[in-house]
Amino acid sequence: MKNMTFRALALTALLPCLAFCADWDPGKTQGNPKAPVAIEIYSSYDCPHCRFLHETMYPQMLRDLVNTGKAVLISREFPLTGFGHEHAREAAIIATAAARIGKYNEVSDALFKTQATWAQNGKIWDSLNGVLSAAELNKVKALATDSGVVGEVERDSQAAAMSGLNQTPTLIVISQKTGKRYPFVGVPASYDIFRDFILKDLN
Repeated sequence: MKNMTFRALALTALLPCLAFCADWDPGKTQGNPKAPVAIEIYSSYDCPHCRFLHETMYPQMLRDLVNTGKAVLISREFPLTGFGHEHAREAAIIATAAARIGKYNEVSDALFKTQATWAQNGKIWDSLNGVLSAAELNKVKALATDSGVVGEVERDSQAAAMSGLNQTPTLIVISQKTGKRYPFVGVPASYDIFRDFILKDLN
């Protein structure tokens, strides 16, 4: 645990104050906002490491930290850019639009599950077949062009970039008692150590 704690503390200097709580999207938040610890997860839907975290560690965090009232999880959009990441931003916008109708989790699951396909062919909407009803799909398509939805993705991305984040996933663990932030870059090597850091050091 000491190595992980040291790594987090060493990286804290890279992060000027990231706005939190006030700008959490309730549709992308899991748990009690007043929990002792907040965990912001910056990810890109076309990132294989983000998919691995989402499919393995995220359910464990829900079980051990969210359902027990120890932490609240906040999903943040940090779509990768450049060659090979042409569809990441659109996926982030679609997921954020789905959050407006209470379907963020379902759409996120689908996007990560079908990542290898849409990240290559760009047919992101095909990934949502069977996930959303026809009416829901139409609502999300309309919301995906809404300036508020697009703006939310841009704010997340800009805040991450301005704070020196350059890798996905990055988890920002925030003590809501002290306001201190502890960034963890990449998927933690040991979920148990990560969990114990939150339960024993921050709660």
